[in-house]
Amino acid sequence: MRATLPGRPVVIAHRGASGYLPEHTLVAKALAAGMGADYLEQDVVATRDGELIVFHDLVLDAMTDVATRFPGRQRADGCFYCIDFTLAEIRELTIGERRAAGSCSARFPGRFPDGAGRFAIPTFAEEMAFIRGLGDAMGRPLGLYPEVKDPAWHRRHGIDLGARVLEALADAGYDAADGRVFVQCFEAAELQRLRTDLGCRLPLVQLLDSAGGPPSAAALAGIASYAQGIGPSLRLICAGRGAGGPIATGLVADAHAAGLVVHPYTLRREELPAGCDSVDEVLDLVLGQLRADGLFTDFPDLVAGWVGRYIPG
Repeated sequence: MRATLPGRPVVIAHRGASGYLPEHTLVAKALAAGMGADYLEQDVVATRDGELIVFHDLVLDAMTDVATRFPGRQRADGCFYCIDFTLAEIRELTIGERRAAGSCSARFPGRFPDGAGRFAIPTFAEEMAFIRGLGDAMGRPLGLYPEVKDPAWHRRHGIDLGARVLEALADAGYDAADGRVFVQCFEAAELQRLRTDLGCRLPLVQLLDSAGGPPSAAALAGIASYAQGIGPSLRLICAGRGAGGPIATGLVADAHAAGLVVHPYTLRREELPAGCDSVDEVLDLVLGQLRADGLFTDFPDLVAGWVGRYIPG
């Protein structure tokens, strides 16, 4: 099965319009849609009672008031794990901007100010219904881009997360390869299981971190045996800067040669890849020169604006 995409690169809202509102809140997804995003990302983890919620981390510490709401519920490592709380308890929490590791300060100080709003963690089902309704109201389809988060870890805790995500998608009417959903994961074994054992018909995307550098042609061919795309770190796309500007690796071309679509992550104006001095320089390289098929970004307005200006219709 090959993934099919429009000729224009797709704008993937990384956890919503998270450059402007707390990540994975429904308001961040609504803002991203209004800014022109084509796909809205969901990181999916499980609660103690097996409910699926949209939250990036296995632990609640960096984004919620869990320590004050439920003192003493942390594990021996000092962290409050999502899977140790029921959905009813999760609903008691307030979510805010992400804090820097080991700090009470925001990771990105210029973003939404602390205490300026009250936000909650949605369930996966709630978010899917919200996005469908939002697309209907806007008169255009909005795609989903769920990530199966740490499935091996969840399996050790008694939750078959991959199977549960596919079941939830099917229950919401997202079970066909019609371009509305990509399913992503860092664990190759899980993607292979989704395809072969669970019969997933949706396009699968193999996420790649920057450790070890760009994959070889042989590795990409292996990925193409079970997935339709790769989601590489931007560090795997840009190798630094030369006299003429940023230097690209050959990853996008190699992936295309293997029949894979390429959706790099994550464009943030506060954290540009090495060798790039501006958001437009990143976009000129990744979407303009290399022709990546899409891009994850905290700032969907910036990417959608660039695509509208420079990529024909």
